[in-house]
Amino acid sequence: MPSEQHAPEDFAVVAIASSAGGVQALISLLAELDAGLPVPLLVVQHLDPRHRTVLPEVLARRTELAIKLAEDKDRIEPGTVYLAPPGRHLLVKPGGTIALSDSEVVHFVRPSADLLFESVAETYGPRAIACVLTGTGVDGARGVAAIKARGGVVLVEDPKTAQFTGMPTAAVESGAADQVLRLEEIAAVLRGLVESKRQ
Repeated sequence: MPSEQHAPEDFAVVAIASSAGGVQALISLLAELDAGLPVPLLVVQHLDPRHRTVLPEVLARRTELAIKLAEDKDRIEPGTVYLAPPGRHLLVKPGGTIALSDSEVVHFVRPSADLLFESVAETYGPRAIACVLTGTGVDGARGVAAIKARGGVVLVEDPKTAQFTGMPTAAVESGAADQVLRLEEIAAVLRGLVESKRQ
């Protein structure tokens, strides 16, 4: 469980990572969140960089949240989902601005969940929530450890029910997970963590 030092209004950002099976998982999760969500969501979904992505259009049809393919220097706003463009790392800088990077691949992928989570940990510390969904590989495990080390909260999709278990299992094995949840439980927990910011 999140530590008792957290008041819900402390949270400023949610960072989400997914890979194989992630488009369906993101649709399910984001459909349960509404436009009044008082924090921004930063999303790394591993996509083929050789093709223009239609993910923003796909997600926009399923959620009330605003969906945006992240651009360099964007200022992150509540109630908006910022998607990492294919082939570019998504980072967040102090002051809540986005930085896109073409630096080296991490765990064979770009964008990297680890780099997103590490930048969120550095910028927001205990005000950050990280969420790891379905996916192959281990991307995200190092990053959730960074979130946890700075006092943030880590939610992980239960590997037993995830479509692909690699990323959730690696995140759980990192020891950083505060809660391991079925996909359909995650939205309610996120809302509970951030909800009082609406008042």
